[in-house]
Amino acid sequence: MEPFKIHILGCGSALPTLKHNASSQLIEMRGKCYMIDCGEGAQMQFRRSHIHFSKLNAIFITHMHGDHSFGLMGLLSTLGMLGRTSKLRVYAPKDYATLFKQQIEFFMQTMEYEMEMIPVDTEKQQIIYEDHSLSVETVPLKHRLPCCGYIFREKPTLPHIKRDMIDYYGIPISQINNIKNGADWTNEEGEVIPNARLVTPADPPRSYAYMSDTRYIPNLWEKVKGVTVLYHESTYTSEQEDRAKIYNHSTAKQAAMVAKAAGVGKLLLGHYSARYNDETVLLKEAKEVFEESYLTNEGMVKKKKKQPCIKKVWFLVQGFVLIFV
Repeated sequence: MEPFKIHILGCGSALPTLKHNASSQLIEMRGKCYMIDCGEGAQMQFRRSHIHFSKLNAIFITHMHGDHSFGLMGLLSTLGMLGRTSKLRVYAPKDYATLFKQQIEFFMQTMEYEMEMIPVDTEKQQIIYEDHSLSVETVPLKHRLPCCGYIFREKPTLPHIKRDMIDYYGIPISQINNIKNGADWTNEEGEVIPNARLVTPADPPRSYAYMSDTRYIPNLWEKVKGVTVLYHESTYTSEQEDRAKIYNHSTAKQAAMVAKAAGVGKLLLGHYSARYNDETVLLKEAKEVFEESYLTNEGMVKKKKKQPCIKKVWFLVQGFVLIFV
């Protein structure tokens, strides 16, 4: 199974700290890369991920608060200086369209690639992007600005060929694609070999739901039901639930409630308030409701002083790889 990689570039909230970067993630699969949110400093974290900038296929912005978007113009400028020529599409709330055009005209006059903003209606759940690898679907959220989450759904792949059976029945290579697509095989004696004898089932499609800044939505679980991995903002602990309501954020417990009701595989916590020096209090609260909860963390891991930094890699479920950059 080909890995489905989630690179955590930033998991902090609005107030800058020395511990966390502003919100940003990279989704890497099948040779392509998709960015979700682009907070300040995202392009530096992008470099630390060791993914080539040319792989970036599209950018998805959940809402226009600065900790989710202030890094966008800098990244677009860098892509131009690196010689990008292919069009780049930025999906963002529709209210940003006018300002985006002004910023491009002001800052990007000498760029040799096209930047197109695709306005997103944050009040509708709909597929806004699709290629041969995946589709991206919006999920309306409730925040102080128009805001939506995104669900990345991998498209089904073809079954796996049983190489020993192909050799046993002497099936030519030219027929492999037909068999993968469901065809039976008829040998020289006229015997029909059923397709089920020649293949094993395809890997189950994976899905990743990114639920950005939002107050607790009791029925949100219906929108993300059954996803493989769910990222849900968890700015506060339950002790600060009143503050969460005021600022339209969620607690770790509420994030876990959504995950449990939705029957997801794993829950990723993030968007931590700067008040927490130790986010394990958030993790403890979430695990009391949903055991398969994990903290995201963009910090580089050093084994010893003077040794090079290494990425911390977690294998989550079904080929998902969570990478802390």
